[in-house]
Amino acid sequence: MKLQQLRYIWEVAHHELNVSATAQSLYTSQPGISKQIRLLEDELGVEIFARSGKHLTHVTPAGEAILKTAGEILRKVDSIKSVAQEFSNEKKGSLSLATTHTQARYALPDTISTFIDRYPEVSLHMHQGTPMQISEMAADGTVEFAIATEALELFSDLIMMPCYRWNRCILVPRDHPLTQLSELTLEAVAEHPIVTYVFGFTGRSRLDEAFMERGLVPKVVFTAADADVIKTYVRLGLGIGIVAHMAYDSGSDSDLVPLDASHLFAPSVTKIGCRRGTFLRGYMYEFIELFAPHLTRDVVEEAFARHSKTELDALFADLELPTL
Repeated sequence: MKLQQLRYIWEVAHHELNVSATAQSLYTSQPGISKQIRLLEDELGVEIFARSGKHLTHVTPAGEAILKTAGEILRKVDSIKSVAQEFSNEKKGSLSLATTHTQARYALPDTISTFIDRYPEVSLHMHQGTPMQISEMAADGTVEFAIATEALELFSDLIMMPCYRWNRCILVPRDHPLTQLSELTLEAVAEHPIVTYVFGFTGRSRLDEAFMERGLVPKVVFTAADADVIKTYVRLGLGIGIVAHMAYDSGSDSDLVPLDASHLFAPSVTKIGCRRGTFLRGYMYEFIELFAPHLTRDVVEEAFARHSKTELDALFADLELPTL
């Protein structure tokens, strides 16, 4: 059994069983990968991938178990490489993170700009996706950090650390009837068609909970993962927009009015998640602190030392989070 063979089966599984695409990503040949997978299966005495002719169709039950262990081994190998890199050149390396459009567009630019200035030799890779995809990427080691509001708590292998609180605003055209109200209420909001985030994105669950608690059924006529798309459809007159307040730009969005909705919806907390056992290099600690200054290296190391979600929650219970 060779590490190369484990890398091949892992990459094939994460390229939707497309051996040709895997070969391209690894800069090797398709026949070479297929041969090494067959040799590994022969050695183990089980099939990792089921086949129809020359095509891989699905991962076998034995393959699922083997891939899980292979992933753990490959992550340990990457950690060993990271340890060596930290001591050979502490300012050179790579950092991968996964996040949503809202975080990438509105919350992270200053952090990333400062980080790149400080660490020009660190290759920074950003992946965007749904909160579930983001959490999965952190859980399986595809990225070091996941930054999101939803779904991170579904993965027990992730250490989740709170970064900041945020709330929503109602976006309407300047002549909209809601701008004339002395007090904005959920009942008034529910009377209008709503354009907002897809369920599972950017604190959408808080929005749904608020309406449900008041026995209201919102008229959600259009959903999107991207706040800029939501604003576009508000401008087209499709409905009123409910977005993260940070997504309103007083310059480019001056044609819209942001109505404060912090009294209507409970605040949400954006967290940064990292797989338990990950070796964090010095610049990774600094990235976390740039994004959330209260998450110093000492605090992060203490979080990694906690063994359960209850212990982790206790660590951050009295923390005063900044609000965006």
